[in-house]
Amino acid sequence: MAKLTPRNEDYSKWYNELVTQTGLAENSKVRGCMVIKPYGYAIWEKMQQQLDKMFKETGHQNAYFPLFVPKSLFEAEEKNAEGFAKECAVVTHYRLKNDVENPGKLIVDPEAKLEEELVVRPTSEAIIWSTYKNWIQSYRDLPILINQWANVVRWEMRTRLFLRTAEFLWQEGHTAHANKEEAWDETKKMLDVYAEFVEEFMGIPVIKGTKTPNERFAGAEETLCIEALMQDGKALQAGTSHFLGQNFAKAFDVKFASKEGTLDYVWATSWGVSTRLIGALIMTHSDDNGLVLPPKLAPIQVVIVPIHRNDEQKNAIAEVALKLSNELKQKGISVKFDDDDNVKPGWKFNEYELKGVPLRIAIGPRDLENGQVEMARRDTLEKSFEKLEGLAETIEQKLDEIQENIFNKAKDFRANHTTEVSNFEEFKDVLENKTGFISAYWDGESETEEKIKAETKATIRCIPFSEVDLEGKVDFYSGNPAKFKVLYAKAY
Repeated sequence: MAKLTPRNEDYSKWYNELVTQTGLAENSKVRGCMVIKPYGYAIWEKMQQQLDKMFKETGHQNAYFPLFVPKSLFEAEEKNAEGFAKECAVVTHYRLKNDVENPGKLIVDPEAKLEEELVVRPTSEAIIWSTYKNWIQSYRDLPILINQWANVVRWEMRTRLFLRTAEFLWQEGHTAHANKEEAWDETKKMLDVYAEFVEEFMGIPVIKGTKTPNERFAGAEETLCIEALMQDGKALQAGTSHFLGQNFAKAFDVKFASKEGTLDYVWATSWGVSTRLIGALIMTHSDDNGLVLPPKLAPIQVVIVPIHRNDEQKNAIAEVALKLSNELKQKGISVKFDDDDNVKPGWKFNEYELKGVPLRIAIGPRDLENGQVEMARRDTLEKSFEKLEGLAETIEQKLDEIQENIFNKAKDFRANHTTEVSNFEEFKDVLENKTGFISAYWDGESETEEKIKAETKATIRCIPFSEVDLEGKVDFYSGNPAKFKVLYAKAY
């Protein structure tokens, strides 16, 4: 097994090696697309299950809408169409035929041209709102609270497994409401759902805030976001929730008869997270030895490795290990008893460390004599001897400790890599020598934001929700009076 490139030597190479060596994903034969392997998909399934539960607890239902969007529908909301146009894959024909000049080869049949070209969905607002027009006539039909688990295609030129691929998996919520207040409450509620999930289950601290107009979702009136900081000092947008106003309702003529008898346009939201969260998980917690997974999302939370020299020892250890496995399963803890004799315990230790299994239990004949096991924590790499008596409860407690510890470690990292600046020289120095979030005052002008991005590649990640006293404060770049205090960073 090849050793990982250290993070401080080449962070990007470390990341790519980690994804492939741990069996999370690999590049496919289609440029920019990935194969999510069973171990990686198991993490996504755990994410799905928890998020799906949270969506349903907040009143949402799952549905499914077509992958293909007629080009005329896609064009209906101009800002949305313009925002995604450069990333669209388009279907123009529906049939192949044999190439007469090159036997055994296929060519596109020119006679099988579609009457209307189809966009492969980069996002589903157009197809969904054209459908909602048929569903909504009266205030009695509202609200509509729909979520969809799906894949989308955005033809990215530069790709990286999980973080940016031409096709990726996600969920997208699309809701319709009778008034602005209800839609705005929905937008904020779903951002809170995302923040709770990312912090409580992924162990990643996030900052909630608003995107600037330059960074806003195409077609939205406001975009709310949660931003996280990776170990290389770059920011990653972990989730977004969009207040769409009446833009899509007007584009698709979706009106409803109100209680007062008037005919009004519907108010809308959309919100989503994707498989890039797996990339965030990797980059927030993992180390030079491999993955570090939060127990709540680890496919295997506990692995038991037996160490024996003969069948008698093997059978005695197996009896104890299987009893412990059953106790853990009854507590809802996923456990693997690795009794494969084809590989040595040392190889298994390295493998499960690389794969980020939170707890490893080793049991040998001497351990049985002493009524104990050796326990290794993945987050700290600490080893300890724990009593067999009450071990299931000890393991449960340790998993909670690991979940809390990796969150606190990430939170401390963010605190130590958030720097306040008052002038452009300080700003550039932080970007060059420290990286991380830069807290600074902004004059609210898109021109200022664009100039800073052009000179440094740093962008405003969000305008945090926290209250700030702006009296006498000025923009560090333009010198104009400040309207906001924001967080800048280079980002994925």
